[in-house]
Amino acid sequence: MKAVIMAGGFGTRIQPLTINLPKPMIPLVNRPIMLHIIELLKLHGISELILLLYHQPELIKRYFGDGSEFGVHITYVTPLEDLGTAGAVKAAAPYLDQRFMVISGDLLTDFDLSAIVLFHEQRRARATITLTSVTDPLQFGVVITDRQGRITKFLEKPGWGEVFSDTINTGIYVLEPEVLESIPTNRSSDWAKDIFPQMLARREPLFGCNQDGYWADIGNTDAYLESSLDILKGKIRVHLDEAPAPGLDGIYLGEETRLPVGKPLVHEGMVVIGSNSQIKGPTRLKNCIIGRNCVIEEGVELENAVIWDNAYLKRDSRVQGAVLGHRLRLGRGAMVEAGAVLGDDTTVGDEALVRKDVKVWPSKIIENGSIVTTNLIWGEKWRKLLFEGALVRGLTNIELTPEFCAKLGAAYGSILPRGSFVLTGRDTIRSSRMLKHSFVGGLLSAGVNVRDAKRIPLPILRYKLSTFGEVGGVQFRQCSDDLAASEILFHDDDGLELSSTLAKSIERIFFKENFRRVHFSEPGAIREIPQLVDFYREGFLRALDGELLQRRAPRVVLDLNHAPAGEILPNLLTRLGCQIVELNSHMDENLLGSSPEAAQQALDQLSRIVTCLDATAGFRLCPSGEQLRVVDERGDLLSDMDLVASVSSLVCQTERAGTLVMPVTAPETVEQIADSLGLTVARTRNNTRSLTEAGRGQQVQLVASGDGRLAFPAFQVHFDGLFAIARILELLARSGQTLGAVRNNLPKRHFRQAGVPCSWEIKGGMMRKMCEHSVDLKASFVDGVKVRLDNAWVLVVPDQHRPLMHIIAEAPFPEQADELLQRYRDLAEGWKRELLAA
Repeated sequence: MKAVIMAGGFGTRIQPLTINLPKPMIPLVNRPIMLHIIELLKLHGISELILLLYHQPELIKRYFGDGSEFGVHITYVTPLEDLGTAGAVKAAAPYLDQRFMVISGDLLTDFDLSAIVLFHEQRRARATITLTSVTDPLQFGVVITDRQGRITKFLEKPGWGEVFSDTINTGIYVLEPEVLESIPTNRSSDWAKDIFPQMLARREPLFGCNQDGYWADIGNTDAYLESSLDILKGKIRVHLDEAPAPGLDGIYLGEETRLPVGKPLVHEGMVVIGSNSQIKGPTRLKNCIIGRNCVIEEGVELENAVIWDNAYLKRDSRVQGAVLGHRLRLGRGAMVEAGAVLGDDTTVGDEALVRKDVKVWPSKIIENGSIVTTNLIWGEKWRKLLFEGALVRGLTNIELTPEFCAKLGAAYGSILPRGSFVLTGRDTIRSSRMLKHSFVGGLLSAGVNVRDAKRIPLPILRYKLSTFGEVGGVQFRQCSDDLAASEILFHDDDGLELSSTLAKSIERIFFKENFRRVHFSEPGAIREIPQLVDFYREGFLRALDGELLQRRAPRVVLDLNHAPAGEILPNLLTRLGCQIVELNSHMDENLLGSSPEAAQQALDQLSRIVTCLDATAGFRLCPSGEQLRVVDERGDLLSDMDLVASVSSLVCQTERAGTLVMPVTAPETVEQIADSLGLTVARTRNNTRSLTEAGRGQQVQLVASGDGRLAFPAFQVHFDGLFAIARILELLARSGQTLGAVRNNLPKRHFRQAGVPCSWEIKGGMMRKMCEHSVDLKASFVDGVKVRLDNAWVLVVPDQHRPLMHIIAEAPFPEQADELLQRYRDLAEGWKRELLAA
């Protein structure tokens, strides 16, 4: 007698275990599921096997070969398309000229197959379906038979109102070859849905044979773990490659498996440890399966767990009721809770926590100390921290999904007073709207009201927050350096970027899922905020010398970058008397942002148009309205540092008193200009919140970030590219100079910067080395370590959010700046090698 083993399914319900393996090859006590079926067939004298393959067939063929190693003969049939359970068997018809059995390759059972065949023979059946009773028949096909075992009724996956028996179809059939004639060729058909009901309708001899043994359909990860534990608890006996350990009751060891010598191994129930695995010290093991070539360090606790091959579990880690895939790395003190499934090649950091029932797809990285609360399918890693400063950033619809944003909104709303108001806005990208809507739903669920500004430039949102009425604001936008990513930027009630303290509070609630859920009658409300732009416009025009600009009537070329500012800025500048030439002013939500190549082409176009029109200047706004790229009257593009120095010079020439706020990274050209004209320079850390807070000081005339963002506190302390354009035009008019002339008159300095990759673990050591190096030098420590060397300086500062050290140098001569930068790069590389070798 022959048997057909169904081994072609995709196994989608049991992912992520089937991402790299076909379902029949999933290890069950360190042997493929299908091998247990083959051995059951062989036990009952069935050794001629036909394997029906479809999904990842080469892995099955490579393992089983022709079957001789396992005492059987295997023929492979691989249909070219998915033909269903019956259609696939029809594809094997040339090999089926006698009675045969059909059985699934992903079952676990100990049924008496010989008894089923005998039943079939005695009833002279054309088809016999093996039946068994289960406690929950809803997910299976229910079958009713008469007293002779003849099937009288089918019901495929019924509801409770339709259940008339707990006897279900197990997917094990004995068939006569004539049955194949009723199966259509090269067309999808199913035994339970098509062929058997047709046979019943034709009153063919169709019987059901009841079996009382163990049977499990390993259809999902819960069923897989349950079947594994059933083996450990003795509910079904299967062949093990591992042998009982001498003197250790309940422990089964593979070849060359090593246990700790002279150290206690606490175990309970049945424990299976695959060949060449090592238990390095005292551990606690209860009802667990450990694969081959695994390393388990001391202090590890495993309970009701399945660990696949080549895993490494570090000291004091814990796994309870979970499955860990091939080549997994579990960090020191990490914990995996019940029901979790971690795919192959996953790395879990130290002290990380994977919550109950979470599924992690293969090749993911979970950072140290992270708490994983939802399935990790897309993207590369789960981060310990959500925030980068006041920003949450991730790949759109992969890392930042609607579900993620709803949770984030609920976490944010949970730290705010019930009934308070939050201001929300976005750029023109459709994905920003999608994410914002989900986020708003989370806020409402926490009883927080939303004032939705819809499409709005970020400076206008901040301008409104700096007044009163809202406890915070959130802006959604596309990342400028990665069009596939989005950013969510949080602000407090003054329009400042959110403090690290509040960001940590949001993270804590997000990861613990300790959200405030209000009564169904108390969710927040969404309200629009009319006349917001009018409010901004009044302050904007009031802060500028409109009469002066109207007299000068500067000609300006504006590249509005398809941003919301295009609806506002041209009208404002026109009212001030400027002659405006608009580029890319149309807003289109179908546009996907500008690539670096497209942005450079836009700047080249801007330069050509400025020179052709003999314009005063050209400006290109970023989509959020914060940053500027500036072209002078000759068509020359100003670098970010040239922009800082040029605008600082204009402010110093026209104001004659006050303070300029700069980050430590800004060029010292600013000090030279300010000192000569009676102004002062205040240096601060290079982040938006520090710069903005410093800008609130007395007589601050200018705040510059060094990346194209400018703020003029006389209007608003927040970075505002719209106002910066108008203010630069006013300063040029007051000084009577061109932008090119101002730039040419700047003291000549040369600015260089580079990055040195540096892992998080040695960042502190790198900064210690830099501090030790600068002990006898003139150094400052506002942000990183800045060393002054005669008329030059170098700054070494760690990146706040990436494994990187920044090195910035400035000197009067280009060769001097290059040499200084290279010298400290070499020092940093040497420190890194020393720390990594320690």
